[in-house]
Amino acid sequence: MANDVLATAKEKMAKTQSVLQKELSSLRAGRANPQLLDRITVDYYGTPTPLTQIGNISAPEPRMLVISLWDTSMISAVEKAINASDLGIHPSNDGKVIRLVVPELTEERRKELVKLVKKQGEEAKVAVRAIRRDANDALKKMQKASEITEDDLKTLEADVQKATDKAIKEIDGILAQKEKEVMSV
Repeated sequence: MANDVLATAKEKMAKTQSVLQKELSSLRAGRANPQLLDRITVDYYGTPTPLTQIGNISAPEPRMLVISLWDTSMISAVEKAINASDLGIHPSNDGKVIRLVVPELTEERRKELVKLVKKQGEEAKVAVRAIRRDANDALKKMQKASEITEDDLKTLEADVQKATDKAIKEIDGILAQKEKEVMSV
């Protein structure tokens, strides 16, 4: 039972890291990446639909994305959704495909992105610490209910702390890699 608490905590910490990586992959760093468009939803016949589900997105050049829609009548709706997003990229189309040229990032914009990366990383660390607190609380309840001994409690709390330290170290590594990617020209 006590090991379940530890396993659950480790699993939640791993999920927190994967969510952070997914969020960071949608930040653009001067290169065209189809994942930039993951958060964009289009009103597809009255239903908000992710852009990735109504067409193919490819990156034929380092700074260009091409969106080939399966239903070309949706071009104007897709352009409207991209313009309404926080990407800051303006689409152009030739009637069949939509092209997005990713502009070169300015130094100022790069610094803003690094701040955003750090903010998301700090949120992930706070989430990991909350998971640690919840796990420790559950273990203390088990000790009060005489399900585990005080020695077991100390050992398990140490294991939870090791898992927390490991998760935070991995988050720091993810952040360092993304900062390096954002700041490289």
